[in-house]
Amino acid sequence: MKKIITIAGSNSQKSINTSLITYTNNLLENVDIISVDLNDYVLPIYGADFEAENGIPTTVKRLDELFNTADGFIVSLAEHNGSYAAVFKNTIDWLSRVNTKIWREKPMLLMATSPGGRGGATVLQSASAYFPFMGANITDTFSLPSFYNNFKNGEINDECLKEDIHSKVNNFQIIIN
Repeated sequence: MKKIITIAGSNSQKSINTSLITYTNNLLENVDIISVDLNDYVLPIYGADFEAENGIPTTVKRLDELFNTADGFIVSLAEHNGSYAAVFKNTIDWLSRVNTKIWREKPMLLMATSPGGRGGATVLQSASAYFPFMGANITDTFSLPSFYNNFKNGEINDECLKEDIHSKVNNFQIIIN
């Protein structure tokens, strides 16, 4: 069975990106889903001096080993001031010290949501340009705008957005198989 690693790029206990990941996980069929919670991988802020003195944290090595098992990734990014959440950026900075191809050239469905009408479009654009250098094979992107209007009771309630995510998840599943 194929293994899909899903990550919400936030450490918020009430992350709307975690809600989007959970929704997306429920659309997947016949795969082993490994949900990574960044709160389970607490890391010091990356710095060359820290790494020289202390080496790479065991937590990073453990996450890197987990990434080795993936057949694909689904990542939903929180957008903080137009960029990645600090916790996510710090995690990928550390992971890149073990393997510069963090995403292992595996298929990735890249998503974002936000309370605003752009739905994390800026962070999606940035990640779409940057992640391929880190080994991401981005199959598609999905943006859920105005989260609190378009997502209720664990469901996307806008039919066009619902159809879009279903289509993109279906395409992702075809690619990983």
